[in-house]
Amino acid sequence: MTRAAEVLNVSQPSVSKVLSNAEQQLGYALFDRIKGKLIPTPEADRLFLQVAEVNESVDRLRQVAENIRSMEKGMVRIAATPAFGSDFLPAAVAGYRREHGELMFSIEVLRHEELAGALLDSRIDIGLGFDAGNLPGIRGELLCRGRFVVLMPVEFDTGNTSPMQLEDLAGLPFIRLDNQGPLDRLLAAHIESAHVDLKPVAVAGSYMLAKALVSHGVGVAIVDQVTARSCWHDSVVMRPLEPALNFRISALHIDDEPMSLVCTDFVNHLKTALHDYLAGPASQG
Repeated sequence: MTRAAEVLNVSQPSVSKVLSNAEQQLGYALFDRIKGKLIPTPEADRLFLQVAEVNESVDRLRQVAENIRSMEKGMVRIAATPAFGSDFLPAAVAGYRREHGELMFSIEVLRHEELAGALLDSRIDIGLGFDAGNLPGIRGELLCRGRFVVLMPVEFDTGNTSPMQLEDLAGLPFIRLDNQGPLDRLLAAHIESAHVDLKPVAVAGSYMLAKALVSHGVGVAIVDQVTARSCWHDSVVMRPLEPALNFRISALHIDDEPMSLVCTDFVNHLKTALHDYLAGPASQG
């Protein structure tokens, strides 16, 4: 009771009076008074479960209200998966701010499985990621289609710029991905269906780590096009993978809540920026 009074910034008798009034209105006791202590009754425990849900809804309402306030101030809150966060998204924000210098951004990097929760909690306005799939309450707007590519150390390069097939990698040291994201599952299924015996020499926990291993000459890797072009290494050669293995890049937002005008405009900017980014020469990352 004393702690509750401190949290509410009221006197202890005031809390006691509110509790007594609540019990009178409900018609049953919420606490048993035992040796000067308040012990929740079974009825209070059952009621607490419902109260907790109400409190969560109130917290969500506060977050949505803050979100609206942020939009009025001209702020875009965006989270991206690591592939986009290392290079593409900072470049896209910089390009947008050159034309909209008054706009403020809040940017963070999250794992794919964390994007939906951040959107539903109104922590962010936009999520940027791969192959969104069916996420309850989330809508994915297609920005661009990308493809997987083969990365190899420059010393492996023969000067041939033609696409590579999985069979071409059979005799080379291969860096396998150990990631449970949607792209990794897509790539793993593709490799398995091809029945090609690849010889892993390393297992990487992310596409960016796989690319770094390639840059140091450990072996070849198959990565997404965005990671391949991010923070380009001159010690890496990129070749298309054939047959093409494509994926979707989407801007995620709450399904039943329209985006603000500034967020909508930034998503359109992302769409153009992605097409330019993926179409650029490999030497520019």
